[in-house]
This record gives sequence, structure tokens and C-alpha cells, in this order.
Amino acid sequence: MLLRDALGETLRDARTRQNRTLRDVSTAANVSLGYLSEVERGRKEASSELLASICEALDLELAEVLDTVSRTIRTDAVAGLGKREVTANSSKAAAPAAAAVKANGAVKASVRAAIDPSLRIVLPYGRNRPSPSVR
Repeated sequence: MLLRDALGETLRDARTRQNRTLRDVSTAANVSLGYLSEVERGRKEASSELLASICEALDLELAEVLDTVSRTIRTDAVAGLGKREVTANSSKAAAPAAAAVKANGAVKASVRAAIDPSLRIVLPYGRNRPSPSVR
């Protein structure tokens, strides 16, 4: 899964959970409705400024959105969904690991080893945040 796809999916999920329209969020974020729609559908890359504005309009922490996106990409990679060709056997073999990641929200060392390093997203932690227990 591409970063822009996961990001768009996460933003759209947040917006729809809040029962808000594209028009409402685009107005609050000061972005055109069409561009916001393209970002949500993974057709356009959002700049960091635009992403911050959309998160603010949705009353979301940017770090939390990026954390969710990171977990989505990680889970899809473990499940083999990030590859263009996924065989039935590879998808079935990875399903338990993907389920564990979704259930726990954490990645064990054995699962992390299976994740392509180029797909990892590292998020900095703020001063008041605890450091992650799994590295």
C-alpha cells in the first residue's frame, strides 16, 4: 500500500466517523473540496502543511494520524498486501501475524524482521511522550 493511499484512507475514515462532509472539512482546512477528495482517494500527495491543516480541521493530532498510517502500512506489508502479486499461500501464511499486529497495535521482533525496511515509517516522540517499548 502506498503512503498516500493509507493516509487518504485514514483521513476519510476520521471524517466519516465524525459524520462530516468533504465540503465542511475542506472549508475548515482552507483547501479545495476537489483536492481534499483527491487526497482522500490517494490520488494526490498532501504536503506537510496541508496535512497539518486537514488534521486541525478534523481535530486530530498529526502524530496520531501518522501512527495509524504507519500501522496500516505495516499490517498490509506483513499480510503481503503491499506487494503487487500476492499468492493465496503467502497471504494465508501472513494472516496470523497481521492479526496480531492489528490486535496488539505493537509489532514483535519476529514480525518486524519480516517487514521490508523501506516500508517502515519512524515517528519522533514528543517530550511528554514515553519512548516506544519495542524498537
